[in-house]
Amino acid sequence: MLVSACLLGAECRYNEKGVLDERVRALMEIADLIPVCPEIFGGLPTPRVPAERIGDRVQTRDGSDVTAQYEKGAREAWKLAKLFSCSCAVLKERSPSCGHGRIYDGTHSKKLTDGNGTTAEKLMEHGILVFGESETEACRKYIISKKYAEMKNFMDECSDL
Repeated sequence: MLVSACLLGAECRYNEKGVLDERVRALMEIADLIPVCPEIFGGLPTPRVPAERIGDRVQTRDGSDVTAQYEKGAREAWKLAKLFSCSCAVLKERSPSCGHGRIYDGTHSKKLTDGNGTTAEKLMEHGILVFGESETEACRKYIISKKYAEMKNFMDECSDL
């Protein structure tokens, strides 16, 4: 499963911070975690000027258009998801790249709006389930049910031999 690297403590967020989220770390007990930072993959520095999504564009607080970098980062994250056969991801909530369901509204005023970040959107387009860090329990249940189904199919195939 893909995981936002900042949720595993990597200091790659816009403010050069990362926080090890214990709920996310605990998923290592049941799945292989593939850390990604689409902003870094897209060529953005750390630290960097905060950015927010405005429709299909991503713009920094100082007005620079960084859409191309966010789109490149999304493509690179998708390549890894495909390479590692990921069926789900746990991504940083509210981020213009990783946010799922609710993101900052583009006014740089901390207001939220319905929407997805560029990477979350790209992964969902390819059938990958996206969870935010506050949804790790739902993610855990999904992984366990997927593993159970795979095990059941395997056992059924074995009993047919």
